[in-house]
Amino acid sequence: MLLNGSEIVVACLKEQGVDTVFGYPGGAILNIYDALYQHSEEIRHILTSHEQGAAHAADGYARASGKVGVCLATSGPGATNLVTGIATAYMDSVPMVAITANVTLPLLGKDSFQEVDIAGVTMPITKHGYIVKNVEELADTLRRAFHIARSGRPGPVLVDITKDVTAAVCEFEPLPVEEEPPLCGYAEEDLKEIAEYIGQAKRPYIYLGGGAIIADAFQEVAEFAELIDAPVCDTLMGKGAFDGRSPRYTGMIGMHGTKASNLGVSQCDLLIALGARFSDRVTGNPKKFAENARVIQFDVDAAEINKNIRVDASLVGDLKKILSQLNPLLTKQDHSEWMKEIRILKEKYPLKYDGAVLSCPYVIEEIDRVTKGEAVITTDVGQHQMWAAQYYKYTRPRTFLSSGGLGTMGYGLGACIGAQTARPDKVCINIAGDGCFRMNMNELATASRYNIPIIQVVINNHVLGMVRQWQTLFYGKRYSQTVLNDKVDFCKVAEALGCTAIRVAKKEEMGPAVERAISLKAPVLIECVIPEDDKVFPMVPAGAPISEVFDGDDLKE
Repeated sequence: MLLNGSEIVVACLKEQGVDTVFGYPGGAILNIYDALYQHSEEIRHILTSHEQGAAHAADGYARASGKVGVCLATSGPGATNLVTGIATAYMDSVPMVAITANVTLPLLGKDSFQEVDIAGVTMPITKHGYIVKNVEELADTLRRAFHIARSGRPGPVLVDITKDVTAAVCEFEPLPVEEEPPLCGYAEEDLKEIAEYIGQAKRPYIYLGGGAIIADAFQEVAEFAELIDAPVCDTLMGKGAFDGRSPRYTGMIGMHGTKASNLGVSQCDLLIALGARFSDRVTGNPKKFAENARVIQFDVDAAEINKNIRVDASLVGDLKKILSQLNPLLTKQDHSEWMKEIRILKEKYPLKYDGAVLSCPYVIEEIDRVTKGEAVITTDVGQHQMWAAQYYKYTRPRTFLSSGGLGTMGYGLGACIGAQTARPDKVCINIAGDGCFRMNMNELATASRYNIPIIQVVINNHVLGMVRQWQTLFYGKRYSQTVLNDKVDFCKVAEALGCTAIRVAKKEEMGPAVERAISLKAPVLIECVIPEDDKVFPMVPAGAPISEVFDGDDLKE
């Protein structure tokens, strides 16, 4: 059938199973928006307040659903406003397709109005980028973009289309989307060698990353942990890949990991990394990381093997497939003495905070209690992010969405909108500090426009909390540009943007505030006023071994 380029874009989106896109129109992309208008009952378009919000919403949609997220923007500043969101998705391996429109082909390369080489700009932060200058190539390019975005290690792909291509006409033939076999870059002998390594261990430890969630390996990981009788820690991105209420679970590892995890990994004789990349926030000093252990790494991306930590054995492939083949080769092991040591560590070094006042850990625990651990939690970046990772008990994958690799302030609200759009059956709550919330709080207008029932929790300590914490500990309490004690009233801002607002100043107000917010089934902001000097503990100084983890009690001593 004959279709113009814009109709081909919509047809390809439908072909790929896309039901929601996030974006903002403009001159260069008008033809595509006109085609979307004709198909509004099949593809829902969420108009965000800013293109960065659209990219974060597509990211949140992808993380919450496991599908490819899609965002749209016009040329020039519209396209460049997507960049931070694309980079966020790239660092955390999120499948996303960003579709932009550019000036017409005769105007390319002439510094035309709102012309930017967005494919060139985003080259280092995408799996691949295309600029489509011929309508005959459009459908195949879009299909390749979705294939690349979701295959292997997922990530964002950019497709930039010149405006004349969106108007040109050519033949279009629908094609079915073919399922890909999971990546398998190893032989049966490799599996047997790994099984032997595991069988020789006396003190094994499982270290889980975001790859376990991407691979949908929740059941296989749980079975693996039982078979080898090992404790389990996770990274920020790995939250929910293992049941956070399990006795085996020791909490997060790394800079703000638990003492049990950091000390336990430092004492193990075998560390098994499942879909984790040994980032600097996890390892601290890499030369001292798990220095008494053999290290095994399973990852879908061969480039991650031996990149940050030298390993003794590895398998490259889809983690779900690896574990489904490895588990039957393992015999049930008994490491009861090792598990007892880990249990003693957990009992000796529990997470704790000042229970006398309203604090972020208390807020998180109340959210956990009211939602029974069943909510989807998104966060921004900083102290509140670490507290949300520490004190909410994630029991299922795709329920904790946060910017881990890039550390993007302003990520959470857009991501929460995307998550709620993908999972309308879930309570979706974004937890942000007051500094982060300022960055993209205009997206509350998006939530109110569509009555998307997100709950925005603002942890207001009137400072840039994590930066201030570093200034307190390492910069002689010189609080350069981290005090936000101004006249901004977040509750009034929320109400002005069409949302209900609740201010919480006392502990006893928190639980009822969350219950009311859930009952309203509408966008709600809850502002929680906490002390400015609360700190995230435990903590490992940058570059130190994770065995040198300390907390507030250590500082007092």
